[in-house]
Amino acid sequence: MKLRVLSRILQSLAVICWGVVLTYFYVSDRLVKYLAPDFRLIAFAGGLALVVIGLFTLLTAGQHASCGHDHGPGDEHDHEALDIHPIAAFLILIAPLFCGVAWTKDQYSIEALTRKGLDDTAADAGSLFLSSVLPPLTKELIEKQHPPDENGYRPFPVMELFFTSADPEMRALVEGMPVVTEGRMVASPDGEPGSYKVYRLFITCCAADSRPIPITAQFEPDALPQVEKNAWMKLSGTITFPDKGRGPQPVLEVDFAVEGQAPLEESYMRGGF
Repeated sequence: MKLRVLSRILQSLAVICWGVVLTYFYVSDRLVKYLAPDFRLIAFAGGLALVVIGLFTLLTAGQHASCGHDHGPGDEHDHEALDIHPIAAFLILIAPLFCGVAWTKDQYSIEALTRKGLDDTAADAGSLFLSSVLPPLTKELIEKQHPPDENGYRPFPVMELFFTSADPEMRALVEGMPVVTEGRMVASPDGEPGSYKVYRLFITCCAADSRPIPITAQFEPDALPQVEKNAWMKLSGTITFPDKGRGPQPVLEVDFAVEGQAPLEESYMRGGF
């Protein structure tokens, strides 16, 4: 009987812990790194529900309840029996949870980003602009949609530059244009001198389905920025689309770079660039 009550208490505490972690991630804004906006309230509501259920079962852990059917003489089978000790089961449920919360950096490693497509091109992604169903583009129209900043550089999101490389019409119009863009910067996987990848994460649902959308930033050897990897950068320069054997790729020939503050919301679900 004591072991049964202990099992109920520990199971209730495990449920409460999971609920508290989900609630904490929502309240602390850490959840924006893992879920698209449409799913965050669901996770928050689920966390609160787990806390309520856990508290209810904790408060009623010592009460006796019928199993719902008759037992024969000498039949004292236990519907709550576990194959392992309740404490061991509790640790299996809780230890990975708290280790993950404590040790996660809320971002991908460079190795994980590379596996998820940091070195991909727009052709690799299998995505093209739907030029056939869009009105004809002109350089004047593009310049109107991207007015220059005080330095004469036109703001373009990383994502737009990435997919422009797969659209011949758009690519021809943007080639050689002075642009400014923002993203996280890491050393290029190909190891080319002065070459970096600037990327943004695209999240459809959650971090599990996210993928990096990259462009290449090319620096002069004597102008390499001294920043930490994955630093948030604002880069100004000339956009080109050289073909290095894998189709045209967006390469920003950087004139100057400024380290900035990463936004709380980094996925392409948010507005702006």
